[in-house]
Amino acid sequence: MARTLYARLALALTGLLVLVGILFAVLTLSATRHYLDEVHQRLNRNLAENLVADRNLVQEGKLDQTALEETFHDYMVINPSIEIYLLDPAGTILAYSADPGQVKRRRVSLEPIRRFLRQRHEFPLLGDDPRSHDGRKAFSVTPVPSAADPEGYLYVILRGEELDNLDALLQQGYLLRLSGWTLSISLATGLVLGLILFRVLTRRIQRLGRTMDHFRESDFTTLVHEASATSSRNENEIDRLERTFEGMANRITDQIQALTRQDSLRRELVAQVSHDLRTPLASLHGYLETLRMKEGKLEGTERIDYLDIALRHSERLRRLIEDLFELAKLDARDVRPSIEPVSLAELAQDVVQKFQLTAQRKGLCLELRGARDMPLVRADIGLIERVLENLIDNAIEHTPSAGGIRVSTRVQGQTVSVQVSDTGRGIPADDLPRIFERFFQASGSNKDSRHAGLGLAIAKRILDLHNSQVHVESRVGAGTAFSFSLPIWQPPGLGPSETVDRA
Repeated sequence: MARTLYARLALALTGLLVLVGILFAVLTLSATRHYLDEVHQRLNRNLAENLVADRNLVQEGKLDQTALEETFHDYMVINPSIEIYLLDPAGTILAYSADPGQVKRRRVSLEPIRRFLRQRHEFPLLGDDPRSHDGRKAFSVTPVPSAADPEGYLYVILRGEELDNLDALLQQGYLLRLSGWTLSISLATGLVLGLILFRVLTRRIQRLGRTMDHFRESDFTTLVHEASATSSRNENEIDRLERTFEGMANRITDQIQALTRQDSLRRELVAQVSHDLRTPLASLHGYLETLRMKEGKLEGTERIDYLDIALRHSERLRRLIEDLFELAKLDARDVRPSIEPVSLAELAQDVVQKFQLTAQRKGLCLELRGARDMPLVRADIGLIERVLENLIDNAIEHTPSAGGIRVSTRVQGQTVSVQVSDTGRGIPADDLPRIFERFFQASGSNKDSRHAGLGLAIAKRILDLHNSQVHVESRVGAGTAFSFSLPIWQPPGLGPSETVDRA
């Protein structure tokens, strides 16, 4: 329990209140004594002078020793609360009314006496206590026999030993009770109010602690955040701590989920790569081994057929390895597009011409539609050429003989769009969300295809580098259309409404 913040704050508050109570009792005792000394001295400041006058201690200009002794005796019996001392001009004690065994000083300091007689001081003014080696008490003093011709001083201690003993008993009981009650009430009241206040202040920290515990217990995968009613206008340090932790936890959760997905994709990729590499590699190895074993026994045409098959499998391996390498660079963001003005219409025409022979061999009609004088676009010409090649190659692969493939370009606002459509078998609706995943092949695809299912994944990542999205529309039995757009090139110095046309 003592390990919690609330418990530590409660202990600290209790200790602080006890310390404050003790300090209050000490200050009260000191202030009370100071106040009593001041009151006694103000009320009895002329006591010594009155004693001389009332008791007739001075007769014919001289101090009457007999009267002085009678005064000592009377005050020891009648008023033991004061002590009377006769001092010589140097402060040496000549006579006194106190018990002889209790006087411990032979002389007292004259500095407080002189200050008292000058009346330039503030009460209480303390002088030496003859009953103590280092004690000081309030006093009254007058020069004797007169101020004009002093032969000594009548020095009166206003709080004698008996009064001190009685006052100590009374004060001890009173102050102890006062201090005890004050300390108890202060401690109880302060403790209750402090605990309530600390509970309010630490409640949200405890809630944040529970949230962190739940997050840890879920293996940092699930954040259960307790809602807070605090508005952003009244946000404090705890609110910022909660918001920072929530953001950090969400980031950790997203990263763990991303790592989990990446690990799953990695395992799937390893399995798919192993499978796609194993088939052509096994075929290539088998035909090469056959050529080796039947060396000298094969006819020329049969030998050429074996070599052609081995070369096709070798070419498939080469394409797969190149695609994997390119996809790995795109995923790692190692490829940075070199943006320049590009004529998308001319680039599309060049790529279409490159695939005309392949399309004709399969009995397909490959055509290009669009004006040649379209504005230039901002793009990396090599990467966009690869996108067009992959889209057209994918269309040729999935379009049966006597079908058609169309590449269209057109201006749409501040962009130029390209669409590659075919009249192939189409893609089922359930497969559309996954067609850009590596190695994915839609239902009904030719599993013995020379393609490994990486072309669309590569095209999408290249367009991502250009901040462009690839869109797909497809109906089973009616064909598929892929499209993307690129921004029109704006040379420095031209306004947004001005464009540069291809000359």
